Amino acid sequence: MIDIEEENLTPQGDLALQLTALPRETNGFGDIYGGWLVSQMDLAGTAMASKVAAGRVATVAIDRMAFLVPVAVGAQLSFYTQTLEIGRSSIQMLVEVWSDDPLSSEWRKVTEAVFVFVAIDGSGRTRPVPQRRG
Repeated sequence: MIDIEEENLTPQGDLALQLTALPRETNGFGDIYGGWLVSQMDLAGTAMASKVAAGRVATVAIDRMAFLVPVAVGAQLSFYTQTLEIGRSSIQMLVEVWSDDPLSSEWRKVTEAVFVFVAIDGSGRTRPVPQRRG
């Protein structure tokens, strides 16, 4: 597993999703729900894993996640993905979330996790990931 380092100011991988944290996604303290953030990470990872798999994928695991800083309403969130490993039918994808806080103008890592996806066919059965050429 990759160590979560707050000092690393460079996102790893490719930008997969950007959005603004809205009030409807907050808890009673005004911070963004962690579960909502995880679901957005899953969307970003799925989008990139489905390109690698050339089709449908399913999330089968999320490896270790730690939230480093709270996310405030209005924060601009950027989701970066990096393919770590491709197996016969699985894809391990690092997903990092970075926040650009409009009030403080701070650029900081919010969280990261390794998502594991499995390529599936139209019946929901595991299928091989096509080999990449070149």
